[in-house]
Amino acid sequence: MTASPKLLPFRLPPPSDGKVDLLVIAGEHSGDEHAARMVQDLRARQPGLAVAALGGPGLAAAGAQLLFDLTATSVVGLVEVLKHYSFFKALFAETLRWIEEHRPRAVCFVDYPGLNLRLAAALRERGLSVQGGGAIKLLYYISPQIWAWKAGRRHTMARDLDALAVIFPFETACYTDTRLPVEFVGHPFLAAGYRAPVAFDPAGPVLLLPGSRTQAVARIYPDLLAAFARYRAEGGDREAVVIYPSDEIGAVLRRWDPPHCRLARTGEAVAAAAVLTSSGTMSLHCALAGIPGAIAYRTNPITYLLARWWVKLDYIGIANLLLKEPMYPEFIQGAARPAALAAQLQDCLGNPDRRARTTAQQARLRALLDHPADVDVAGWLLRHL
Repeated sequence: MTASPKLLPFRLPPPSDGKVDLLVIAGEHSGDEHAARMVQDLRARQPGLAVAALGGPGLAAAGAQLLFDLTATSVVGLVEVLKHYSFFKALFAETLRWIEEHRPRAVCFVDYPGLNLRLAAALRERGLSVQGGGAIKLLYYISPQIWAWKAGRRHTMARDLDALAVIFPFETACYTDTRLPVEFVGHPFLAAGYRAPVAFDPAGPVLLLPGSRTQAVARIYPDLLAAFARYRAEGGDREAVVIYPSDEIGAVLRRWDPPHCRLARTGEAVAAAAVLTSSGTMSLHCALAGIPGAIAYRTNPITYLLARWWVKLDYIGIANLLLKEPMYPEFIQGAARPAALAAQLQDCLGNPDRRARTTAQQARLRALLDHPADVDVAGWLLRHL
């Protein structure tokens, strides 16, 4: 996270239209992409709607006034957040000030619960939101994974929010013991017209996907490169492609210049035969495309120990969690060794049983996310504005 030191102190700009109907807050690249599609559809239906955002370039391209690029400052983990505590504290206070001054009709939080749920609680406590006696509606798109951990969040969400749109069909049942209106709106990756960034091609290259946060990428990428180099040293002949979402991540990746490996910016469709990936959104893209692979993940050692203590999960990959089995074997912290990851590549590329198993798991995963109608997040949002 390189931007924060020069951004303190700062003030968010006023609404460019003099008013704002909707404020969207999306803190990560994946959330920015999902929110951008929502805003694009929303503005197509109501062109005069004034939308402001704390998000990223996707929201800006969709027509929202970008107040601040949150995607450039995304971090994960307690230790990482504490390192930048003063920045996040200032951002939190400034966002509350902006909302109180400009009074949007609604705030739509997109994923990113560490910041968004705290903002929702603060808006209630200040009497600005409907649940706090004010006029601002608080809407939430893409639920925190309470079915995996921190299930108690559902009660504070019901206390603070006016409506929730979920992307997994089973998530509605997670909130039945609350008064929160919850609607399944379909998964954005299965929406009509959605172009997946990856596809399976048995003759294609190897994908290396180190993630979308600078600190995590700096930890994970060397492991992926070492694994790919070992695969090549053991006779492998595939090239590698590394997909990255932003200039900031691209700058981190260019610290290395390995042979047989090229960088591709998000938006360039890539067909691949196997993948080594971090546990984020791109791993789900790969799983839905039926690309065999494995997950490699490293975080700050203290963050990892705390997570082992607090979080009781069998898996960290979203496809693995949904399927309740390892579609992508997981190699975490010290287990992410070059020999182990290179062996996974060899198995994915040379074992027909591995490919067949991945195809069967892909079909089960798509069935889990199936929706009887087209994904319509904008429709849900308009009903609550």
